Amino acid sequence: MGGSHFLGRCVAEEGLRRGWRVSVFNRGRTGVNPEGVTALRGDRTSEEDLKKLAAHGRWDAVVDTSGMTADTVDAATRALGPVAGRYVYLSTVSVYAGWPLLPLFEDMPTLAEAEPAAGMPTDVNVPYGQDKAQCEEAAKANIREALTILRPGVILGPHEYVGRLPWWLRRIAKGGVVLAPGRPEQPIQPVDVRDVAKFACDQAGQASGNSVFNAVAPMGHSTMGDFLAACIEVTGRSDVELKWVDADFLLSRGAKQWTEIPLWRTYPGTWQVSGMRAQDAGLVCRSLTETVADTWAWLSGGNNAVEHERAAAIGLDAAKESALLAEWQATRG
Repeated sequence: MGGSHFLGRCVAEEGLRRGWRVSVFNRGRTGVNPEGVTALRGDRTSEEDLKKLAAHGRWDAVVDTSGMTADTVDAATRALGPVAGRYVYLSTVSVYAGWPLLPLFEDMPTLAEAEPAAGMPTDVNVPYGQDKAQCEEAAKANIREALTILRPGVILGPHEYVGRLPWWLRRIAKGGVVLAPGRPEQPIQPVDVRDVAKFACDQAGQASGNSVFNAVAPMGHSTMGDFLAACIEVTGRSDVELKWVDADFLLSRGAKQWTEIPLWRTYPGTWQVSGMRAQDAGLVCRSLTETVADTWAWLSGGNNAVEHERAAAIGLDAAKESALLAEWQATRG
């Protein structure tokens, strides 16, 4: 369900790599389907199109990377559940009532089961988490014994369209003094899109039972300092100077975490999501250095990320970055 952008595309490519016969279901208006798939045109919001899709089955598995609202997931699971051996739904860690304030594991309540944690900041997109939590509930209501729910955190890698890693790579490629947020030793745990795709395909082959996994890199997998050092290395900009700026200073000056400064977030649970269940089930996460290098190779090859509606908010304006650095330097004497 999808198959022409980022994670969906990578799932399709992984299936082809395994020798599977892969069909992708999308409108065919944006993105490019991987070579070798069977393209089934249709709109997932159309009941008629879903009936036609179901008639192409029986399917060994359905991997749904594009379900964003409960009604669309409800319709898809009702139509495809009876003709699918397994349904793999790609959700998000944003479904947790405690994210990003609390450390998380799979048995904690979602926003379909509980109110947001007390003190939830206003810059957290709670409605997005609520929508995805309701999507999970719709899938669970219609598929009783063959449902896998994957909850990724931040996904990076080639073909990323939100623009987090591409922004950092392009910024560092410009050279000069670069504002680095917070502390270099801050742990982060983004996951490579190809590793999520492999795990999704692994789960597509499961015979029975329902399961939920946080599809994230292990806690402590990398640090912000490691990440930016990798960006410097792959871009060849050894002349870049990272200027680490205190988080409280940035917040007091209106710097927007997560959007203006990608991957930087001060809330304590952001990078404390347990992925042990997924890792025990076979999720293997490559080094963040490899993800950074491969994404730069993709960008450098003349490829550009497909513009996503959230991409416009990503990245710190050059003038604002300069002003913040100048004021920070002034406070340091």
